[in-house]
Amino acid sequence: MDPAGNLRQDIEQALRRPNLTNWQRSFLADIHNKLERSRGQARLSDKQWCKIFEILGRATGSGAVPPSPASRRIPDQKGNTIERRFRLRRRRLGRGLQRLAIGFLVVGIVAIGQQLVEYGRGHFPQTLVTTSGMQPFTVTDGDTVHVIGDAVGTRLVGFNTPEKFSPQCESERRLGERASSRLKELVSKGVARLTKVACACAPGTEGSEKCNHGRSCGTLRVDGEDVGDILIREGLAVPFVCTGTRCPATPRPWCQG
Repeated sequence: MDPAGNLRQDIEQALRRPNLTNWQRSFLADIHNKLERSRGQARLSDKQWCKIFEILGRATGSGAVPPSPASRRIPDQKGNTIERRFRLRRRRLGRGLQRLAIGFLVVGIVAIGQQLVEYGRGHFPQTLVTTSGMQPFTVTDGDTVHVIGDAVGTRLVGFNTPEKFSPQCESERRLGERASSRLKELVSKGVARLTKVACACAPGTEGSEKCNHGRSCGTLRVDGEDVGDILIREGLAVPFVCTGTRCPATPRPWCQG
């Protein structure tokens, strides 16, 4: 049995046509000789198959479609036809893409799990909120903001501003109003970036009333500068730096003298 008989007949018909170039005629003749010597068992590369189909299609005036569908079903030395080889390659590619997708999914699940563990330990991963036009948070007072969607406010760390809700004197209330207004002004005129950070509290108390009255903690920068530094420089705040899991007494010097 000669499995390449159909292909050899197609090549013989094409070689009788005058519209072949010298290279095409030489290429087809070489393929024909290989098939004849091997009794149809010669193993051809995919590139050779594509070139054969291209030349035969042009020779018969039918574009790039092979003139004989049976030619595509000639088996190689392993018994695979060219159509089967292409199907196998597509399947391997599909399996590879599936493995890649599963890998990304596993990495994402692990990352989410690590974040949940950090939350459970009271360590907040950085959450960046950039304002430009619409604000994703509102200003409560000079050192507290409230992210839209959060149940509690976010206390800005590194400084303390005068109280406007529970002041110890009228002077503190007025300064507190000014600090709050100034923070709103800074946020509205620049690009603000709020970063959630872990509060300086005892382990396991983050998010409870025992830690910062249940509020989260964060830093706020406007156009790259910490708002606390700006308010301190303008006399509307004082430094208030916590270390480790403890904070010093809250400084409130606005009613002295």
